[in-house]
Amino acid sequence: MPEYLAPGVYIQEIERGPRPIEGVATSTAAFLGLAERGPTKPLLVTSFNEYRRNFGSVFGADKFLPYAVSGFFENGGRRAYICRLTPDDAAVATITLGGVDFVASGPGTWGNRVWIKLANASSAVAGRNTSRFRLQVAYWDTAPPGGSVPDPFDVEQNKVLPRPSYVEDFDELEFVDESSPDYYGKRLESGSVLVRLAAENPAPLAAEPLASAPTAALTQLAGGADGSALTILDYKGENPDSRKRKGLAALDLDEYREIALVAAPGVYEVPICKAIYEHCERNHFRFAVLDCEPNQGNAGTLDPRAEMVTQYAAYYYPWVYVSDLRTGAKKKIPPSGHILGLYARTDTTRGVWKAPANDVLAGVFDLEYYVDTSAQEVLNPRSINAIRKFPGRGIHVWGARTLSDNTLWRYISVRRLFIFLEHSIYDSTQWIVFEPNDQRLWERVKDTIRLFLRTQWRNGALMGATEDEAFQIACDRSTMTQDDILNGRLICQIGIAPVRPAEFVVFQIYQNTAEART
Repeated sequence: MPEYLAPGVYIQEIERGPRPIEGVATSTAAFLGLAERGPTKPLLVTSFNEYRRNFGSVFGADKFLPYAVSGFFENGGRRAYICRLTPDDAAVATITLGGVDFVASGPGTWGNRVWIKLANASSAVAGRNTSRFRLQVAYWDTAPPGGSVPDPFDVEQNKVLPRPSYVEDFDELEFVDESSPDYYGKRLESGSVLVRLAAENPAPLAAEPLASAPTAALTQLAGGADGSALTILDYKGENPDSRKRKGLAALDLDEYREIALVAAPGVYEVPICKAIYEHCERNHFRFAVLDCEPNQGNAGTLDPRAEMVTQYAAYYYPWVYVSDLRTGAKKKIPPSGHILGLYARTDTTRGVWKAPANDVLAGVFDLEYYVDTSAQEVLNPRSINAIRKFPGRGIHVWGARTLSDNTLWRYISVRRLFIFLEHSIYDSTQWIVFEPNDQRLWERVKDTIRLFLRTQWRNGALMGATEDEAFQIACDRSTMTQDDILNGRLICQIGIAPVRPAEFVVFQIYQNTAEART
């Protein structure tokens, strides 16, 4: 209670009525897989150019992550977290130069194709400052012939082939004053995608780095190794140290809570697919897209629900053809990246309650196998979402089912609508915890949720001609016993009538003949 000790007028701000619930984002995706280079900590990218800057581009015939990310953004995706996976025995390339320990930004042999050069800062060359230096970094995506490279920072060599794929130039780096915004530890941590410092908090250098390093030659990092093939343990990425977690375990951290969609392009092994959708089940607020196995000409042999049953994942067939990102040639890839882009586009233009189907896949010009109506009559009951090519209409996604055996959760849009509603209510009602558990709080809770669901109903997410038909909310003595109240439990029951897709459209046409009049 406020204290009133002196006569006067007092103004107080109080809270009354419901707090608004803000709908969460539903189109932020996470991609797991092998990348050309880059960190193993999940990193947010908002365009394919940003992906290429941090993770490189095409680097192998069976490495589909770049194609999936490109397809995601081409089809309307806006935000994607990239989870670069590496095996535990992969090694990071390193070098010590000028008293500074540099390491590549992530494990792999790609780090062995990074060259570093220390030079005088521009101000030092002009004689104005001696406590600064310049760091120049160059990366080649393929090993140069003969093992030597031209210096791209030398005006006499910068046009000599082979040219580097990516270069970085950090001028005016401070090596003494830690408070300076140009302190070398700060600049490299925030600005470089190729190298970082081995020490998390580098100390000021006792001597100028140039005093013990050559200034006229590039120096190559060494010791990087790709390691063995990925296993299911690498996809799970579990580690007692939260800073060393990778893959699915890293996505469980709070900083990645906004992720709503998960895919591992080109992965069709059942144990790994199970690990992905079980991650979504544990999280409650995520949905997975799974790829079928390639080269499955006989669609009748596919039956994913024989081994995978879940309401938190969808399965797509067949693989698709796109233009190769480097050569422009025809390239067969898994469809999951383009499908996630379609999810994002549908969420943005219509809403999460609209089934992500009967829409064109941008960037896809052909299919590995064609699916006709007879084949889909076999696939659809098995919850296999077909991608079909229709003459004059293009390539469409022609299915919207989850892998659930429960008809209540048959459709992707219904499952994702509930994820959206649950996640939004969960995030926006944290203020309730430790509030006095009485009738006044119960009414505020009901009003808060009612306003949110009313908006969703008006947007078309819920069935019913009236609010009472669309949703019901109960938070009173009918939902809580005295024991619940004494033990600090507030229980609110919400009934929702979701809209479902019109999967089977039937027009009944009859012949209306004129009858003779008497």
